Amino acid sequence: MDGKAGESPVVHGVPYFSQWESPELVADLVAGRRRASQDPLWRNSGAESRDSYEFWSGRLCGVACLRMALKFWFGTTPTAFDIVRECLDAGVYRLDGQKVHGLIYAPFADYVTNRWRIQADSRPQLPVSQLRGLIQEGALPLLSVHKSIRTPEVTPPSRGGHLVLGVGSSDSSIYLHNPSGFHNLSQQFAEVSWHDFDRFYAGRGVVLRPLDPRVG
Repeated sequence: MDGKAGESPVVHGVPYFSQWESPELVADLVAGRRRASQDPLWRNSGAESRDSYEFWSGRLCGVACLRMALKFWFGTTPTAFDIVRECLDAGVYRLDGQKVHGLIYAPFADYVTNRWRIQADSRPQLPVSQLRGLIQEGALPLLSVHKSIRTPEVTPPSRGGHLVLGVGSSDSSIYLHNPSGFHNLSQQFAEVSWHDFDRFYAGRGVVLRPLDPRVG
């Protein structure tokens, strides 16, 4: 990893958002014991209806990560669906009937850079070896991992497909905010060893930095 061996962990105090409005319900939602439309806080998302919330909430990992960064650097963030609507206009998501293509990295990076005071770099190749240095420098990377990283003891069937936010690093571990992590287990500041992380990581992502160096 980049950085000097033996350095103390660097963990940024980034606020957490789940991709659902009720983080404590994620285990039930993921397991199908509860439908997203039954989330009692669904209106907080800015969705127009329960059906719209049901359709989108399981796809909002990248939006949740962006909201965390905005809240951290600027103290405020729009609702999830305010960002979804802007992302649709920017080509970040493409609708094909009931299918959603995206989050598409390049238009997302352009949207974030143009809309917010953030430099967003689409990185189709982002080696694990670079992540510690980026996080220590103050960047917040959105990282493509398999969704089962919420339980890192399992063997993932593949890599990628879900976005988490890198919020800290040490010699041995990366610290993640996982929008679909389990409450009190793997949502906030979830520590995952570099070895385990590499089993889930697809080697790509989007790196966020504030344009104003005084921010953060």
